[in-house]
Amino acid sequence: MQSSALSFAAQTMKPALVTDIAKRFKQNPLLKPADLKPSRDGMVIECLLNPGVFRFNNMTWLLLRVAERPVQQAGHISIPIYNEDGEIEILHFKKDDPDLDGSDPRVVCYRGKDYLTTLSHLRLVCSADGKVFQQPEHYHPIFGKDKLETYGIEDCRVTEIDGLFNLTYTMVSALGVGVGLIQTKDWKSYDRRGMIFPPHNKDCAIFEEKINEKYYALHRPSSPQLGGNYIWLSESPDLIHWGNHKCIATTRKNTWDSARVGAGAAPIKTSEGWLEIYHGADANHRYCLGALLLDLNDPSKVLARSEFPLMEPTEEYELTGFFGNVIFTNGHLVNDDTIHLYYGASDEVICGAELSIQSILQTLLAN
Repeated sequence: MQSSALSFAAQTMKPALVTDIAKRFKQNPLLKPADLKPSRDGMVIECLLNPGVFRFNNMTWLLLRVAERPVQQAGHISIPIYNEDGEIEILHFKKDDPDLDGSDPRVVCYRGKDYLTTLSHLRLVCSADGKVFQQPEHYHPIFGKDKLETYGIEDCRVTEIDGLFNLTYTMVSALGVGVGLIQTKDWKSYDRRGMIFPPHNKDCAIFEEKINEKYYALHRPSSPQLGGNYIWLSESPDLIHWGNHKCIATTRKNTWDSARVGAGAAPIKTSEGWLEIYHGADANHRYCLGALLLDLNDPSKVLARSEFPLMEPTEEYELTGFFGNVIFTNGHLVNDDTIHLYYGASDEVICGAELSIQSILQTLLAN
């Protein structure tokens, strides 16, 4: 889409100050930790988070991030990791140890080394109606496997291209946080392609079709000194080797996305451009959802961006939980004008909502 078309459309629309246009499923939360069984004895499911979403065998599937932790012992904090043999090993720290910082429910630091309090894996659930989900037989969880996944695997996006499902997920270890790629056609056998974006990087979403004979992906490298937690775009000839990186969206001071931004699922192709639902957080770690509109032929060009959130924490299940005030998505399905969005709320439960593509475009073009 050319910029002149955007300008014409913007002139024909009246500005609308909309802070939340999502229609939440009345069944929310759709899934809670108690709805699933732990992967092994001695573990409990602490959180369900941020599913990848896809259609397969005429059903709606979610690839959940399941975060588990060991049953806690009195006076101790017990931390799960994968050891060098790929087996779960439990580390125990005394709470009164002066070398331990256990103030964050998500991360503890012991003698200068960080550990996650939970160990995440990916698990499949499916549904005939997109509301009631169950674990199917003969479809097994995906666990961390090597030294780059000793702290688990997280937050998978799923992009289907020509019958091949591409899973981009976060690989977590003491060596850093990077993006891995797994490919499958049947969800029973998996081809692990390794780390495609090195640390520190996450929030990788691959476009669902080539643009000018190239694959494109959004991702988020992070810098603790210069730069920040921004959304970048890169291109590839083969989904493995990525380059020509360009930063397309930064944080904005004194706004809802002032501290960090990151891509959701694969961008949605519309007549006005590629529509990307992204998350943003402020200095108080409050996570909301907004949108970017990218040029159809050159997605490094940002045509419009949400001034206000499209969706923000308002419901009790979004405000309180393992880590409250959080709405985070990396999966959706599109049916005509409707986006069926699945999201993690308060870092604990899985929920759903519907958004209108035209309504989102109106808010963007009005800006």
